[in-house]
Amino acid sequence: MNSIATSATTDAGLRAGWNRLADRAGLVIGHPVLALVDRVAIAAVFFMSGRTKVDGWLEVSDGAYALFRDEYKVPLIPHEIAAHLATYAEHLFPILLVLGLATRLSALALLGMTAVIQFFVYPDAWPTHLSWAGLLLYLLARGAGPVSLDRALGIK
Repeated sequence: MNSIATSATTDAGLRAGWNRLADRAGLVIGHPVLALVDRVAIAAVFFMSGRTKVDGWLEVSDGAYALFRDEYKVPLIPHEIAAHLATYAEHLFPILLVLGLATRLSALALLGMTAVIQFFVYPDAWPTHLSWAGLLLYLLARGAGPVSLDRALGIK
Protein backbone atom coordinates (compact mmCIF):
# COMPACT_ATOMS: atom_id res chain seq x y z
CA MET A 1 0.00 0.00 0.00
CA ASN A 2 2.75 2.41 0.88
CA SER A 3 4.34 2.20 -2.58
CA ILE A 4 0.95 2.84 -4.20
CA ALA A 5 0.44 5.98 -2.10
CA THR A 6 3.98 7.16 -2.89
CA SER A 7 3.38 6.55 -6.61
CA ALA A 8 0.12 8.52 -6.51
CA THR A 9 1.84 11.38 -4.68
CA THR A 10 4.67 11.40 -7.24
CA ASP A 11 2.16 11.38 -10.12
CA ALA A 12 0.24 14.27 -8.55
CA GLY A 13 3.49 16.22 -8.08
CA LEU A 14 4.56 15.66 -11.67
CA ARG A 15 1.13 16.62 -12.94
CA ALA A 16 1.09 19.78 -10.81
CA GLY A 17 4.58 20.74 -12.02
CA TRP A 18 3.60 20.16 -15.64
CA ASN A 19 0.43 22.20 -15.18
CA ARG A 20 2.43 25.11 -13.73
CA LEU A 21 4.75 25.04 -16.76
CA ALA A 22 1.74 24.92 -19.10
CA ASP A 23 0.19 27.93 -17.33
CA ARG A 24 3.43 29.90 -17.68
CA ALA A 25 3.73 28.99 -21.36
CA GLY A 26 0.16 30.18 -21.88
CA LEU A 27 1.04 33.53 -20.32
CA VAL A 28 4.25 33.99 -22.32
CA ILE A 29 2.90 32.64 -25.62
CA GLY A 30 -0.50 34.28 -25.61
CA HIS A 31 -2.60 35.86 -28.30
CA PRO A 32 -0.22 38.78 -28.96
CA VAL A 33 2.64 36.43 -29.87
CA LEU A 34 0.47 33.88 -31.69
CA ALA A 35 -1.30 36.50 -33.79
CA LEU A 36 1.95 38.19 -34.83
CA VAL A 37 3.69 34.91 -35.68
CA ASP A 38 0.62 33.61 -37.54
CA ARG A 39 0.29 36.82 -39.55
CA VAL A 40 3.93 36.81 -40.66
CA ALA A 41 4.09 33.04 -41.28
CA ILE A 42 1.05 32.77 -43.52
CA ALA A 43 1.83 36.08 -45.22
CA ALA A 44 5.25 34.71 -46.19
CA VAL A 45 3.73 31.60 -47.77
CA PHE A 46 1.35 33.55 -50.00
CA PHE A 47 3.68 36.47 -50.75
CA MET A 48 6.50 34.18 -51.86
CA SER A 49 4.04 32.31 -54.07
CA GLY A 50 2.93 35.61 -55.58
CA ARG A 51 6.52 36.61 -56.30
CA THR A 52 6.98 33.50 -58.45
CA LYS A 53 4.19 34.72 -60.73
CA VAL A 54 5.60 38.12 -61.66
CA ASP A 55 8.35 39.76 -63.64
CA GLY A 56 9.55 42.91 -61.98
CA TRP A 57 7.25 44.22 -59.27
CA LEU A 58 3.75 43.27 -60.45
CA GLU A 59 3.81 42.31 -64.12
CA VAL A 60 2.18 38.89 -64.38
CA SER A 61 4.69 36.61 -66.10
CA ASP A 62 4.11 34.43 -69.14
CA GLY A 63 4.88 31.47 -66.90
CA ALA A 64 2.02 32.41 -64.58
CA TYR A 65 -0.41 32.57 -67.48
CA ALA A 66 0.77 29.14 -68.62
CA LEU A 67 0.44 27.78 -65.09
CA PHE A 68 -3.16 28.93 -64.82
CA ARG A 69 -3.97 27.73 -68.34
CA ASP A 70 -2.27 24.32 -68.25
CA GLU A 71 -2.01 23.21 -64.61
CA TYR A 72 -4.35 25.10 -62.29
CA LYS A 73 -7.37 25.21 -64.64
CA VAL A 74 -9.58 27.05 -62.15
CA PRO A 75 -13.20 26.67 -63.27
CA LEU A 76 -15.53 29.54 -64.21
CA ILE A 77 -12.78 32.14 -64.59
CA PRO A 78 -10.65 32.58 -67.72
CA HIS A 79 -7.03 31.73 -66.97
CA GLU A 80 -5.82 35.26 -67.80
CA ILE A 81 -8.16 36.81 -65.23
CA ALA A 82 -7.45 34.10 -62.65
CA ALA A 83 -3.71 34.70 -63.03
CA HIS A 84 -4.13 38.41 -62.34
CA LEU A 85 -6.54 37.96 -59.44
CA ALA A 86 -4.42 35.36 -57.69
CA THR A 87 -1.15 37.20 -58.27
CA TYR A 88 -2.45 40.50 -56.94
CA ALA A 89 -4.20 38.81 -54.01
CA GLU A 90 -0.98 36.99 -53.11
CA HIS A 91 0.74 40.37 -52.88
CA LEU A 92 -1.94 42.57 -51.32
CA PHE A 93 -3.37 40.40 -48.55
CA PRO A 94 -0.01 39.25 -47.15
CA ILE A 95 1.18 42.86 -46.94
CA LEU A 96 -2.02 43.76 -45.09
CA LEU A 97 -1.52 40.80 -42.73
CA VAL A 98 2.03 41.81 -41.87
CA LEU A 99 0.83 45.34 -41.14
CA GLY A 100 -2.11 43.96 -39.19
CA LEU A 101 -4.50 46.03 -41.29
CA ALA A 102 -7.85 44.57 -42.34
CA THR A 103 -6.59 41.34 -40.82
CA ARG A 104 -9.88 39.49 -40.68
CA LEU A 105 -10.77 40.46 -44.26
CA SER A 106 -7.30 39.44 -45.47
CA ALA A 107 -7.46 36.12 -43.61
CA LEU A 108 -10.89 35.45 -45.11
CA ALA A 109 -9.65 36.23 -48.63
CA LEU A 110 -6.64 33.95 -48.27
CA LEU A 111 -8.83 31.25 -46.72
CA GLY A 112 -11.00 31.47 -49.84
CA MET A 113 -7.91 31.12 -52.03
CA THR A 114 -6.85 28.14 -49.96
CA ALA A 115 -10.23 26.50 -50.50
CA VAL A 116 -10.05 27.05 -54.26
CA ILE A 117 -6.54 25.59 -54.36
CA GLN A 118 -7.63 22.63 -52.25
CA PHE A 119 -10.79 21.73 -54.15
CA PHE A 120 -9.88 22.65 -57.72
CA VAL A 121 -6.11 22.63 -58.09
CA TYR A 122 -4.28 20.34 -55.64
CA PRO A 123 -6.80 18.20 -53.74
CA ASP A 124 -4.10 15.79 -52.54
CA ALA A 125 -2.22 18.59 -50.77
CA TRP A 126 -4.78 18.79 -47.96
CA PRO A 127 -2.19 18.55 -45.11
CA THR A 128 -0.52 21.74 -46.36
CA HIS A 129 -3.82 23.50 -46.97
CA LEU A 130 -5.12 22.46 -43.55
CA SER A 131 -2.07 24.03 -41.91
CA TRP A 132 -2.70 27.26 -43.84
CA ALA A 133 -6.38 27.15 -42.88
CA GLY A 134 -5.46 26.70 -39.22
CA LEU A 135 -3.40 29.88 -39.19
CA LEU A 136 -6.00 31.82 -41.17
CA LEU A 137 -8.92 30.62 -39.03
CA TYR A 138 -7.09 31.73 -35.88
CA LEU A 139 -6.63 35.21 -37.34
CA LEU A 140 -10.22 35.32 -38.57
CA ALA A 141 -11.53 34.39 -35.14
CA ARG A 142 -9.13 36.30 -32.89
CA GLY A 143 -7.92 39.20 -35.02
CA ALA A 144 -4.51 40.78 -35.49
CA GLY A 145 -3.55 41.24 -31.86
CA PRO A 146 -2.12 44.30 -30.15
CA VAL A 147 0.89 44.72 -32.45
CA SER A 148 -1.15 45.83 -35.45
CA LEU A 149 -2.61 48.76 -37.30
CA ASP A 150 -6.06 47.28 -36.69
CA ARG A 151 -5.56 47.75 -32.95
CA ALA A 152 -4.11 51.24 -33.41
CA LEU A 153 -7.17 52.20 -35.49
CA GLY A 154 -9.63 50.54 -33.11
CA ILE A 155 -10.65 47.88 -35.65
CA LYS A 156 -11.59 44.45 -34.42
